[in-house]
Amino acid sequence: MVDTHVHFWNFDPVRDSWINEDMKIIRQDFHPKDLLPTYDGLQITGCIAVQASQSEEENHFLLNLADQNEMIKGIVGWVDLLDTNLNERLTYWSQFKKIKGWRHILQAENANFILNDKFITGIKLLKKHHYTYDLLCYHNQLPDIIKMVDQIPDQPFVLDHCGKPDVKNQDLTAWSANIKTLASNPNVSCKVSGLLAEADWKNWTEKELFNCFDVVFKHFGAERMMYGSDWPVMLLSRPYEEWFNLVYKYTEQFSAAERKLIFTDNATAFYGV
Repeated sequence: MVDTHVHFWNFDPVRDSWINEDMKIIRQDFHPKDLLPTYDGLQITGCIAVQASQSEEENHFLLNLADQNEMIKGIVGWVDLLDTNLNERLTYWSQFKKIKGWRHILQAENANFILNDKFITGIKLLKKHHYTYDLLCYHNQLPDIIKMVDQIPDQPFVLDHCGKPDVKNQDLTAWSANIKTLASNPNVSCKVSGLLAEADWKNWTEKELFNCFDVVFKHFGAERMMYGSDWPVMLLSRPYEEWFNLVYKYTEQFSAAERKLIFTDNATAFYGV
């Protein structure tokens, strides 16, 4: 099994200012050695390490970890997609085979950035270099994400954290409609990950999460869904095993072949690992 969404960092209170005092459990370093015992217990054999810092130094940090830890099968890094020398930067990074794709933290940006012609031109360059792109946004940004994706129909995309629906308040109507529209593009996949951070961390219910699962699995299907944890961010709510067991329980309704797609094959195909 492959976990398609984990982060590693050496905690820096300035760089990582988004990790506030209410998040004390993750205000520390997180490395592969901290996750390996959990993976061994659950028979998870590898992960995709996703950027948490928006710098090219982050790519080297993750590459060094990957060189030392076989569990890291691929990396989603960061590169400045507005850079006028982007093609040269992508050519440089292409020598590092563990880097499979890129991500920008769009949840911190506005519509002017998401729909910026230069940004879209940058994403259009990724396919030339055989890179994927992770979409990170809040549910209320999905209309702009849809407009952006529609301009790049042949780029392999994956939606992180199901587009961050409002799990806590269960205001899912607009999000559900936008998920249906986004999923109509066959080049977009979806990670079932990150939803604990969008819920009431200590008081969520299984039904609240399953209501969200129902929508993404209905529209993306088992063929375009992939398991991810969003570790260590998900530790704000529960231990890793609880999230994994929740997803595993939900997917009991699927066939063995479909579950293999969700937990293994979709990830290995999408990221080429």
